Amino acid sequence: MTGRYKAYPEYKESGVEWLGKVPQGWSIHSLKRSVDGVTNGIWGSEPDNESDLIVLRVADFNRDQLNISDDKLTFRSIDPKDRASRLLKKGDLLIEKSGGGDKTLVGCVVLFDKDYPAVTSNFVAKMTPQEGFDSSFLRYAFSQLYSGKVNFPSIKQTTGIQNLDSDAYLLESFVFPSFTEQQKIASFLDHETAKIDTLIAKQEKLIELLKEKRQAVISHAVTKGLNPNAPMRDSGVEWLGEVPEHWSVSKFGYISHIVRGGSPRPAGDPTLFNGDYSPWVTVAEITKDDEIYLTKTETCLTQKGSNQCRVFSTGTLLLSNSGATLGVPSILSINANANDGVVGFEDLKINSEYAYFYLSSLTEGLRERIKQGSGQPNLNTDIVKDISIPLPPNDEIELIVVFIHKMRSHYKKLESKAQEGITLLKERKTALISAAVTGKIDVRDWKF
Repeated sequence: MTGRYKAYPEYKESGVEWLGKVPQGWSIHSLKRSVDGVTNGIWGSEPDNESDLIVLRVADFNRDQLNISDDKLTFRSIDPKDRASRLLKKGDLLIEKSGGGDKTLVGCVVLFDKDYPAVTSNFVAKMTPQEGFDSSFLRYAFSQLYSGKVNFPSIKQTTGIQNLDSDAYLLESFVFPSFTEQQKIASFLDHETAKIDTLIAKQEKLIELLKEKRQAVISHAVTKGLNPNAPMRDSGVEWLGEVPEHWSVSKFGYISHIVRGGSPRPAGDPTLFNGDYSPWVTVAEITKDDEIYLTKTETCLTQKGSNQCRVFSTGTLLLSNSGATLGVPSILSINANANDGVVGFEDLKINSEYAYFYLSSLTEGLRERIKQGSGQPNLNTDIVKDISIPLPPNDEIELIVVFIHKMRSHYKKLESKAQEGITLLKERKTALISAAVTGKIDVRDWKF
Protein backbone atom coordinates (compact mmCIF):
# COMPACT_ATOMS: atom_id res chain seq x y z
CA MET A 1 0.00 0.00 0.00
CA THR A 2 2.86 2.40 0.75
CA GLY A 3 4.31 2.02 -2.77
CA ARG A 4 2.17 4.79 -4.28
CA TYR A 5 2.30 7.02 -1.23
CA LYS A 6 5.09 8.43 0.90
CA ALA A 7 5.51 7.68 4.60
CA TYR A 8 5.77 10.21 7.43
CA PRO A 9 9.29 11.51 8.19
CA GLU A 10 9.34 10.12 11.73
CA TYR A 11 7.51 7.40 13.63
CA LYS A 12 7.23 6.33 17.25
CA GLU A 13 6.13 3.16 19.02
CA SER A 14 2.41 3.30 19.81
CA GLY A 15 2.53 0.78 22.63
CA VAL A 16 -0.47 -0.90 21.02
CA GLU A 17 0.48 -4.21 19.42
CA TRP A 18 -1.90 -4.09 16.45
CA LEU A 19 -1.13 -0.41 15.75
CA GLY A 20 2.64 -0.74 15.69
CA LYS A 21 4.54 2.45 14.88
CA VAL A 22 2.61 5.68 14.31
CA PRO A 23 3.59 9.19 13.13
CA GLN A 24 5.65 11.13 15.65
CA GLY A 25 3.17 13.98 16.15
CA TRP A 26 -0.01 11.91 16.53
CA SER A 27 -1.75 11.37 19.89
CA ILE A 28 -2.57 7.94 21.30
CA HIS A 29 -5.56 7.63 23.61
CA SER A 30 -8.80 5.75 24.11
CA LEU A 31 -11.69 6.01 21.68
CA LYS A 32 -13.78 7.24 24.61
CA ARG A 33 -12.13 10.67 24.41
CA SER A 34 -13.24 11.13 20.80
CA VAL A 35 -17.02 10.91 21.38
CA ASP A 36 -19.50 12.42 23.81
CA GLY A 37 -20.71 9.13 25.28
CA VAL A 38 -23.11 6.56 23.85
CA THR A 39 -26.85 7.24 23.77
CA ASN A 40 -29.01 4.16 23.35
CA GLY A 41 -31.92 4.21 20.93
CA ILE A 42 -35.62 3.53 21.32
CA TRP A 43 -38.19 1.57 19.32
CA GLY A 44 -41.31 3.46 20.32
CA SER A 45 -44.78 2.28 19.33
CA GLU A 46 -46.93 1.91 16.24
CA PRO A 47 -47.21 5.07 14.06
CA ASP A 48 -50.09 7.35 15.07
CA ASN A 49 -49.62 10.30 12.64
CA GLU A 50 -48.97 12.59 15.60
CA SER A 51 -45.61 11.69 17.12
CA ASP A 52 -44.18 9.77 14.17
CA LEU A 53 -40.43 9.95 13.60
CA ILE A 54 -37.87 8.09 11.51
CA VAL A 55 -36.23 5.32 13.55
CA LEU A 56 -32.97 4.09 12.02
CA ARG A 57 -32.27 0.38 12.27
CA VAL A 58 -29.21 -1.78 11.63
CA ALA A 59 -30.94 -2.75 8.37
CA ASP A 60 -30.50 0.88 7.27
CA PHE A 61 -26.70 0.70 7.59
CA ASN A 62 -24.89 0.96 4.28
CA ARG A 63 -21.83 -1.02 5.28
CA ASP A 64 -20.00 -0.31 2.02
CA GLN A 65 -20.45 3.46 2.06
CA LEU A 66 -20.34 3.69 5.89
CA ASN A 67 -23.51 5.80 6.00
CA ILE A 68 -27.29 5.41 6.08
CA SER A 69 -29.42 4.04 3.25
CA ASP A 70 -32.73 5.82 2.66
CA ASP A 71 -34.32 2.93 0.76
CA LYS A 72 -36.74 1.64 3.42
CA LEU A 73 -36.96 4.06 6.31
CA THR A 74 -39.16 3.11 9.27
CA PHE A 75 -41.52 5.49 11.04
CA ARG A 76 -42.52 4.90 14.67
CA SER A 77 -44.39 6.92 17.25
CA ILE A 78 -41.81 8.40 19.64
CA ASP A 79 -42.98 10.28 22.71
CA PRO A 80 -41.57 13.84 22.80
CA LYS A 81 -39.93 13.23 26.19
CA ASP A 82 -38.08 10.20 24.75
CA ARG A 83 -36.78 11.93 21.65
CA ALA A 84 -35.10 15.01 23.11
CA SER A 85 -31.78 13.38 24.05
CA ARG A 86 -31.88 10.95 21.14
CA LEU A 87 -32.46 13.22 18.15
CA LEU A 88 -29.62 12.86 15.68
CA LYS A 89 -27.52 15.68 14.31
CA LYS A 90 -25.71 15.61 11.01
CA GLY A 91 -22.24 14.25 11.76
CA ASP A 92 -23.29 11.87 14.54
CA LEU A 93 -21.97 8.32 14.44
CA LEU A 94 -24.30 5.32 14.75
CA ILE A 95 -23.00 2.12 16.32
CA GLU A 96 -24.64 -1.29 16.11
CA LYS A 97 -24.98 -2.55 19.69
CA SER A 98 -27.00 -5.71 19.14
CA GLY A 99 -27.41 -8.08 16.20
CA GLY A 100 -24.55 -9.39 14.13
CA GLY A 101 -24.41 -12.84 12.60
CA ASP A 102 -22.18 -15.69 11.53
CA LYS A 103 -20.45 -13.56 8.89
CA THR A 104 -20.83 -10.07 10.35
CA LEU A 105 -19.75 -9.17 13.87
CA VAL A 106 -21.83 -6.67 15.81
CA GLY A 107 -20.19 -3.26 16.22
CA CYS A 108 -20.36 -1.66 12.77
CA VAL A 109 -20.24 2.16 12.84
CA VAL A 110 -21.69 4.46 10.16
CA LEU A 111 -22.01 8.21 9.73
CA PHE A 112 -25.36 10.01 9.93
CA ASP A 113 -25.01 12.54 7.12
CA LYS A 114 -28.71 13.35 6.63
CA ASP A 115 -30.76 16.48 7.23
CA TYR A 116 -34.02 14.81 8.32
CA PRO A 117 -34.99 14.35 12.01
CA ALA A 118 -34.47 10.82 13.27
CA VAL A 119 -33.55 8.69 16.26
CA THR A 120 -31.96 5.24 16.45
CA SER A 121 -33.68 1.97 17.25
CA ASN A 122 -33.02 0.04 20.44
CA PHE A 123 -30.34 -2.03 18.66
CA VAL A 124 -28.42 1.08 17.61
CA ALA A 125 -26.81 3.88 19.65
CA LYS A 126 -25.60 7.34 18.70
CA MET A 127 -22.16 8.81 19.39
CA THR A 128 -21.56 12.55 18.93
CA PRO A 129 -17.93 13.43 18.12
CA GLN A 130 -16.19 15.65 20.66
CA GLU A 131 -14.79 19.01 19.62
CA GLY A 132 -11.52 18.51 17.77
CA PHE A 133 -12.59 15.22 16.17
CA ASP A 134 -13.80 15.00 12.59
CA SER A 135 -16.85 12.75 12.21
CA SER A 136 -15.83 11.45 8.79
CA PHE A 137 -12.33 10.59 10.01
CA LEU A 138 -13.89 8.76 12.96
CA ARG A 139 -16.13 6.64 10.75
CA TYR A 140 -13.04 5.53 8.82
CA ALA A 141 -11.19 4.89 12.08
CA PHE A 142 -14.04 2.72 13.38
CA SER A 143 -14.14 0.97 9.99
CA GLN A 144 -10.47 0.07 10.42
CA LEU A 145 -11.14 -1.18 13.94
CA TYR A 146 -14.10 -3.23 12.73
CA SER A 147 -12.20 -4.84 9.83
CA GLY A 148 -9.39 -5.67 12.25
CA LYS A 149 -11.92 -7.19 14.71
CA VAL A 150 -10.71 -4.94 17.55
CA ASN A 151 -14.35 -4.95 18.69
CA PHE A 152 -14.35 -8.73 19.14
CA PRO A 153 -13.23 -8.83 22.83
CA SER A 154 -16.15 -6.51 23.72
CA ILE A 155 -18.82 -8.77 22.22
CA LYS A 156 -21.05 -10.92 24.38
CA GLN A 157 -23.46 -13.46 22.91
CA THR A 158 -26.75 -14.42 24.51
CA THR A 159 -29.62 -16.40 22.97
CA GLY A 160 -28.01 -16.23 19.54
CA ILE A 161 -27.75 -12.41 19.50
CA GLN A 162 -24.42 -10.62 19.77
CA ASN A 163 -24.32 -7.65 22.14
CA LEU A 164 -21.54 -5.09 22.12
CA ASP A 165 -20.28 -3.72 25.43
CA SER A 166 -19.75 -0.22 24.04
CA ASP A 167 -18.12 1.07 27.23
CA ALA A 168 -15.47 -1.65 27.04
CA TYR A 169 -15.01 -1.11 23.29
CA LEU A 170 -14.43 2.63 23.68
CA LEU A 171 -11.62 1.93 26.13
CA GLU A 172 -9.60 0.56 23.20
CA SER A 173 -6.76 2.84 22.13
CA PHE A 174 -6.43 4.53 18.77
CA VAL A 175 -4.13 7.10 17.20
CA PHE A 176 -5.31 10.61 16.27
CA PRO A 177 -3.68 13.36 14.19
CA SER A 178 -4.64 17.03 14.48
CA PHE A 179 -8.18 18.08 13.53
CA THR A 180 -6.95 19.65 10.28
CA GLU A 181 -5.08 16.49 9.36
CA GLN A 182 -8.13 14.35 10.23
CA GLN A 183 -10.14 16.40 7.75
CA LYS A 184 -7.44 15.98 5.10
CA ILE A 185 -7.33 12.20 5.60
CA ALA A 186 -11.13 11.99 5.47
CA SER A 187 -11.25 13.99 2.22
CA PHE A 188 -8.55 11.78 0.72
CA LEU A 189 -10.46 8.63 1.68
CA ASP A 190 -13.80 10.03 0.48
CA HIS A 191 -12.25 10.63 -2.94
CA GLU A 192 -10.19 7.45 -3.27
CA THR A 193 -12.77 5.04 -1.88
CA ALA A 194 -15.41 6.57 -4.17
CA LYS A 195 -13.24 5.65 -7.14
CA ILE A 196 -12.87 2.11 -5.83
CA ASP A 197 -16.63 1.89 -5.20
CA THR A 198 -17.26 2.96 -8.81
CA LEU A 199 -15.03 0.14 -10.05
CA ILE A 200 -16.80 -2.32 -7.76
CA ALA A 201 -20.20 -1.16 -9.07
CA LYS A 202 -19.00 -1.70 -12.65
CA GLN A 203 -17.89 -5.26 -11.83
CA GLU A 204 -21.20 -5.95 -10.10
CA LYS A 205 -23.05 -4.67 -13.16
CA LEU A 206 -20.88 -6.88 -15.36
CA ILE A 207 -21.81 -9.94 -13.27
CA GLU A 208 -25.48 -9.01 -13.57
CA LEU A 209 -25.18 -8.68 -17.35
CA LEU A 210 -23.29 -11.96 -17.64
CA LYS A 211 -26.03 -13.75 -15.69
CA GLU A 212 -28.69 -12.20 -17.92
CA LYS A 213 -26.77 -13.21 -21.04
CA ARG A 214 -26.27 -16.75 -19.71
CA GLN A 215 -29.97 -17.09 -19.00
CA ALA A 216 -30.85 -15.69 -22.43
CA VAL A 217 -28.59 -18.25 -24.12
CA ILE A 218 -30.21 -21.07 -22.13
CA SER A 219 -33.72 -19.80 -22.85
CA HIS A 220 -33.00 -19.55 -26.58
CA ALA A 221 -31.51 -23.05 -26.69
CA VAL A 222 -34.53 -24.72 -25.04
CA THR A 223 -37.13 -22.82 -27.06
CA LYS A 224 -35.48 -22.19 -30.46
CA GLY A 225 -32.82 -24.90 -30.67
CA LEU A 226 -29.20 -24.69 -31.81
CA ASN A 227 -29.71 -24.37 -35.57
CA PRO A 228 -30.33 -20.70 -36.50
CA ASN A 229 -31.44 -21.78 -39.98
CA ALA A 230 -34.07 -24.29 -38.86
CA PRO A 231 -37.54 -23.65 -40.35
CA MET A 232 -39.89 -22.33 -37.64
CA ARG A 233 -43.61 -22.66 -36.95
CA ASP A 234 -46.08 -21.13 -34.52
CA SER A 235 -46.07 -23.12 -31.29
CA GLY A 236 -49.68 -22.29 -30.56
CA VAL A 237 -48.60 -20.92 -27.19
CA GLU A 238 -48.68 -17.12 -27.11
CA TRP A 239 -45.75 -16.54 -24.76
CA LEU A 240 -43.63 -19.27 -26.38
CA GLY A 241 -43.95 -17.95 -29.92
CA GLU A 242 -42.26 -19.87 -32.73
CA VAL A 243 -40.40 -23.15 -32.31
CA PRO A 244 -38.47 -25.27 -34.83
CA GLU A 245 -40.84 -26.86 -37.29
CA HIS A 246 -39.86 -30.44 -36.42
CA TRP A 247 -40.40 -29.97 -32.65
CA SER A 248 -43.60 -30.91 -30.87
CA VAL A 249 -45.21 -28.99 -28.01
CA SER A 250 -46.66 -30.73 -24.98
CA LYS A 251 -47.52 -30.02 -21.35
CA PHE A 252 -45.86 -31.26 -18.21
CA GLY A 253 -49.10 -32.95 -17.17
CA TYR A 254 -48.82 -35.20 -20.26
CA ILE A 255 -45.14 -36.12 -19.91
CA SER A 256 -44.91 -36.62 -16.14
CA HIS A 257 -46.89 -37.37 -13.01
CA ILE A 258 -47.08 -34.12 -10.99
CA VAL A 259 -47.02 -34.83 -7.25
CA ARG A 260 -47.06 -32.30 -4.45
CA GLY A 261 -44.97 -32.99 -1.37
CA GLY A 262 -46.49 -33.27 2.08
CA SER A 263 -45.54 -32.66 5.69
CA PRO A 264 -45.76 -35.15 8.54
CA ARG A 265 -48.15 -34.14 11.30
CA PRO A 266 -48.07 -32.66 13.83
CA ALA A 267 -45.39 -30.30 12.47
CA GLY A 268 -43.74 -29.63 15.83
CA ASP A 269 -43.40 -33.28 16.88
CA PRO A 270 -39.64 -34.00 17.38
CA THR A 271 -40.24 -37.73 16.85
CA LEU A 272 -40.96 -36.87 13.20
CA PHE A 273 -38.29 -34.32 12.27
CA ASN A 274 -35.18 -34.75 14.39
CA GLY A 275 -33.84 -37.88 12.78
CA ASP A 276 -31.38 -39.20 10.22
CA TYR A 277 -33.61 -41.53 8.25
CA SER A 278 -34.65 -39.47 5.22
CA PRO A 279 -33.48 -36.05 3.93
CA TRP A 280 -36.22 -33.42 4.18
CA VAL A 281 -36.46 -30.93 1.30
CA THR A 282 -38.01 -27.55 2.07
CA VAL A 283 -38.70 -24.55 -0.14
CA ALA A 284 -35.75 -22.71 1.43
CA GLU A 285 -33.35 -25.34 0.12
CA ILE A 286 -34.37 -24.94 -3.51
CA THR A 287 -32.46 -21.75 -4.20
CA LYS A 288 -31.15 -19.87 -7.21
CA ASP A 289 -27.50 -20.60 -6.44
CA ASP A 290 -26.86 -22.12 -9.87
CA GLU A 291 -26.60 -25.63 -8.47
CA ILE A 292 -28.60 -28.00 -10.66
CA TYR A 293 -28.58 -30.89 -8.21
CA LEU A 294 -29.74 -30.94 -4.60
CA THR A 295 -27.26 -33.10 -2.73
CA LYS A 296 -28.06 -32.53 0.94
CA THR A 297 -30.64 -30.99 3.25
CA GLU A 298 -30.47 -29.22 6.60
CA THR A 299 -33.07 -31.49 8.20
CA CYS A 300 -33.75 -35.22 8.12
CA LEU A 301 -36.94 -37.01 9.10
CA THR A 302 -37.21 -39.98 11.39
CA GLN A 303 -38.55 -43.20 9.90
CA LYS A 304 -41.89 -42.43 11.52
CA GLY A 305 -41.99 -39.01 9.87
CA SER A 306 -40.85 -40.32 6.52
CA ASN A 307 -43.53 -43.02 6.50
CA GLN A 308 -46.19 -40.29 6.56
CA CYS A 309 -44.87 -38.69 3.37
CA ARG A 310 -44.09 -39.54 -0.22
CA VAL A 311 -40.45 -40.30 -0.99
CA PHE A 312 -39.05 -38.77 -4.16
CA SER A 313 -36.29 -40.87 -5.72
CA THR A 314 -32.87 -39.81 -6.97
CA GLY A 315 -33.14 -37.98 -10.28
CA THR A 316 -36.59 -36.54 -9.63
CA LEU A 317 -37.09 -33.01 -10.90
CA LEU A 318 -38.48 -30.70 -8.21
CA LEU A 319 -40.08 -27.26 -8.43
CA SER A 320 -40.69 -24.82 -5.61
CA ASN A 321 -44.35 -23.81 -5.68
CA SER A 322 -44.40 -21.18 -2.92
CA GLY A 323 -42.34 -18.69 -1.00
CA ALA A 324 -39.43 -16.53 -2.12
CA THR A 325 -38.05 -19.25 -4.40
CA LEU A 326 -41.36 -19.88 -6.18
CA GLY A 327 -40.78 -21.32 -9.65
CA VAL A 328 -37.19 -22.41 -9.00
CA PRO A 329 -36.34 -25.99 -10.09
CA SER A 330 -33.84 -28.50 -8.73
CA ILE A 331 -32.96 -32.14 -9.39
CA LEU A 332 -32.55 -34.61 -6.54
CA SER A 333 -29.31 -36.52 -6.35
CA ILE A 334 -30.60 -38.32 -3.25
CA ASN A 335 -33.79 -40.07 -2.19
CA ALA A 336 -35.74 -37.55 -0.12
CA ASN A 337 -39.06 -36.45 1.29
CA ALA A 338 -40.27 -32.96 0.42
CA ASN A 339 -42.73 -30.63 2.10
CA ASP A 340 -45.91 -29.33 0.52
CA GLY A 341 -44.14 -26.25 -0.83
CA VAL A 342 -42.42 -28.51 -3.39
CA VAL A 343 -43.75 -30.26 -6.50
CA GLY A 344 -42.14 -33.40 -7.91
CA PHE A 345 -42.19 -34.52 -11.57
CA GLU A 346 -42.35 -38.32 -11.38
CA ASP A 347 -41.99 -40.64 -14.40
CA LEU A 348 -40.70 -37.72 -16.46
CA LYS A 349 -40.50 -38.87 -20.09
CA ILE A 350 -37.70 -36.50 -21.16
CA ASN A 351 -34.17 -35.67 -20.03
CA SER A 352 -34.54 -34.13 -16.55
CA GLU A 353 -31.71 -31.64 -17.14
CA TYR A 354 -33.43 -30.35 -20.28
CA ALA A 355 -36.63 -29.91 -18.27
CA TYR A 356 -34.65 -28.21 -15.49
CA PHE A 357 -33.08 -25.71 -17.89
CA TYR A 358 -36.46 -25.05 -19.49
CA LEU A 359 -38.18 -24.42 -16.14
CA SER A 360 -35.29 -22.22 -14.96
CA SER A 361 -35.88 -20.02 -18.01
CA LEU A 362 -39.54 -19.63 -16.97
CA THR A 363 -39.10 -18.74 -13.29
CA GLU A 364 -40.10 -15.08 -13.59
CA GLY A 365 -42.98 -15.94 -15.92
CA LEU A 366 -44.30 -18.56 -13.53
CA ARG A 367 -44.33 -16.03 -10.69
CA GLU A 368 -46.66 -13.89 -12.75
CA ARG A 369 -49.09 -16.80 -13.02
CA ILE A 370 -49.34 -17.52 -9.32
CA LYS A 371 -52.56 -17.99 -7.47
CA GLN A 372 -53.17 -16.88 -3.90
CA GLY A 373 -53.55 -19.71 -1.43
CA SER A 374 -54.20 -18.71 2.20
CA GLY A 375 -52.47 -15.40 1.50
CA GLN A 376 -49.31 -17.19 0.37
CA PRO A 377 -48.36 -17.04 -3.33
CA ASN A 378 -48.20 -20.57 -4.74
CA LEU A 379 -48.26 -22.62 -7.93
CA ASN A 380 -50.85 -25.34 -7.56
CA THR A 381 -50.43 -28.66 -9.36
CA ASP A 382 -53.01 -27.75 -12.01
CA ILE A 383 -50.93 -24.73 -13.05
CA VAL A 384 -47.78 -26.86 -13.15
CA LYS A 385 -49.49 -29.56 -15.22
CA ASP A 386 -50.62 -26.91 -17.68
CA ILE A 387 -47.13 -25.52 -18.33
CA SER A 388 -46.34 -25.97 -22.02
CA ILE A 389 -42.92 -27.33 -23.02
CA PRO A 390 -41.38 -27.58 -26.50
CA LEU A 391 -40.00 -31.05 -27.23
CA PRO A 392 -37.14 -31.59 -29.69
CA PRO A 393 -36.23 -35.14 -30.79
CA ASN A 394 -34.28 -36.99 -28.05
CA ASP A 395 -30.94 -36.80 -29.86
CA GLU A 396 -31.36 -33.04 -30.23
CA ILE A 397 -32.26 -32.74 -26.56
CA GLU A 398 -28.95 -34.37 -25.68
CA LEU A 399 -27.05 -31.90 -27.88
CA ILE A 400 -28.89 -28.96 -26.32
CA VAL A 401 -28.05 -30.15 -22.79
CA VAL A 402 -24.36 -30.53 -23.68
CA PHE A 403 -24.35 -27.05 -25.24
CA ILE A 404 -25.99 -25.47 -22.19
CA HIS A 405 -23.49 -27.08 -19.81
CA LYS A 406 -20.68 -25.68 -21.95
CA MET A 407 -22.16 -22.18 -21.99
CA ARG A 408 -22.94 -22.24 -18.27
CA SER A 409 -19.33 -23.13 -17.58
CA HIS A 410 -18.10 -20.35 -19.88
CA TYR A 411 -20.23 -17.63 -18.30
CA LYS A 412 -19.65 -18.80 -14.74
CA LYS A 413 -15.90 -18.52 -15.30
CA LEU A 414 -16.35 -14.94 -16.48
CA GLU A 415 -18.58 -14.21 -13.49
CA SER A 416 -16.04 -15.78 -11.13
CA LYS A 417 -13.27 -13.64 -12.59
CA ALA A 418 -15.37 -10.51 -12.09
CA GLN A 419 -16.14 -11.57 -8.52
CA GLU A 420 -12.44 -12.06 -7.83
CA GLY A 421 -11.93 -8.50 -9.07
CA ILE A 422 -14.54 -7.25 -6.59
CA THR A 423 -12.83 -9.12 -3.76
CA LEU A 424 -9.46 -7.57 -4.61
CA LEU A 425 -10.98 -4.08 -4.85
CA LYS A 426 -12.64 -4.47 -1.46
CA GLU A 427 -9.37 -5.67 0.05
CA ARG A 428 -7.61 -2.65 -1.47
CA LYS A 429 -10.25 -0.32 -0.02
CA THR A 430 -9.86 -1.82 3.45
CA ALA A 431 -6.06 -1.60 3.25
CA LEU A 432 -6.18 2.01 2.04
CA ILE A 433 -8.44 3.08 4.91
CA SER A 434 -6.23 1.30 7.42
CA ALA A 435 -3.04 2.83 6.05
CA ALA A 436 -4.48 6.36 6.02
CA VAL A 437 -6.09 6.46 9.47
CA THR A 438 -3.12 4.84 11.23
CA GLY A 439 -0.52 7.05 9.53
CA LYS A 440 1.20 4.39 7.48
CA ILE A 441 0.90 6.79 4.52
CA ASP A 442 1.23 10.58 4.50
CA VAL A 443 -1.53 12.30 2.50
CA ARG A 444 -1.02 15.85 3.76
CA ASP A 445 0.13 16.98 0.33
CA TRP A 446 -2.57 15.07 -1.51
CA LYS A 447 -4.66 17.06 -4.01
CA PHE A 448 -7.71 16.15 -6.11
